[in-house]
Amino acid sequence: MTAVKLRLAQGTPCWVSLMTDDLEGARAFYGALLGWEFEPGPTGLGPYVRATLNGAKVAGLGVTPAGTAYPVEWTTYFAVDSADEVAQRIRECGGTVAVGPLTADRAGRMAIASDLSGAVFGIWEAAEHLGWEVVGEPGAPAWNELVTGDDESAAVFYRAVLGRAVVAAAAAAVARGEDDAQLLVGGQPVAGIRHSTDLRSGPPRWRVHFAVADADLTVHQVLDLGGSLRVGPYDTPFGRVARLADPRGGQFSVVQPTG
Repeated sequence: MTAVKLRLAQGTPCWVSLMTDDLEGARAFYGALLGWEFEPGPTGLGPYVRATLNGAKVAGLGVTPAGTAYPVEWTTYFAVDSADEVAQRIRECGGTVAVGPLTADRAGRMAIASDLSGAVFGIWEAAEHLGWEVVGEPGAPAWNELVTGDDESAAVFYRAVLGRAVVAAAAAAVARGEDDAQLLVGGQPVAGIRHSTDLRSGPPRWRVHFAVADADLTVHQVLDLGGSLRVGPYDTPFGRVARLADPRGGQFSVVQPTG
């Protein structure tokens, strides 16, 4: 478990947020599954709550704007020093800035964008809200990885946009089931990039992983709560993983860390 009390360095995943057409249903589902409680969050873009785990902020849940065709989806946000500057680099590198940059009350400044393949991500310039306050504990975020058919272009894009190293993995590591590349901050891996042409998981996306104590038990709980199993559970070098979806189709993964 890692407690987060300081503003995270640029390029570090710092928050995950679900946009859904059923906020109350999402609160009930994730609250029962991951032990979350909820408190009010910024409402500039519509109803929004922050999920807490034992009092620590871990994720956000918001309502998809009415009249839009946005899918129910989890979004990974990266810490940035200036949302305006990074948004401009996103455009210069061929990505799209769909929302913002805009100020979310006193919490911070944000934008929602997509990379060259269409994978959606967010950027967060923290003010009062630094991001998640705990990672790696059951019920908290554990890992984020981009699943894309063009990992080489993705590596170039995120390296330029975030100004951080993206290092390709050795062939032996890929064969063990590790990511094809990793985003590094301060020399440490903070997110992965995985090459995949498996259309079962849908279009390219940032895949959010939450830590759990027992992946197999979590699968049964998801099914009992009206969700669905997409893939797994299966073993990886980092732990036992399952890919799941909530009752409205929002996809996420869980990992039971090794050791």
